[in-house]
Amino acid sequence: MNQFKENCIFCEIIKKKYLAEIIYEDEVFLAFLDNDPINEGHLLIIPKVHVLDLDELEDSLLQKLILLSKKLLIQLKKEYNLDGYTIMQNGGDFNDIGHLHFHLFPRYNKDGFDWGYR
Repeated sequence: MNQFKENCIFCEIIKKKYLAEIIYEDEVFLAFLDNDPINEGHLLIIPKVHVLDLDELEDSLLQKLILLSKKLLIQLKKEYNLDGYTIMQNGGDFNDIGHLHFHLFPRYNKDGFDWGYR
């Protein structure tokens, strides 16, 4: 598995060649604010190793990713008066970036976010 992929915007963010508002970083993950947020506080959590899909991520990293999501959620709950939250991940052809990422964002009653089909 290649550490980085050429022309991957998230790999460029990891290498600090593209700016992002980073709110968490360790040796294996990076979390930063989404540049087109659904709600204020919308975070993206990415592994520093380039993978497309969840099933490509090592189980030990997947466990750490879930625990990190929980840690960041606790922070969101402290900083925002949220009614709930959403965590989502799109895979395969529906991964619009081409690098595995989790969305974690505050939710509010009547915030307009819709899972409806078109």
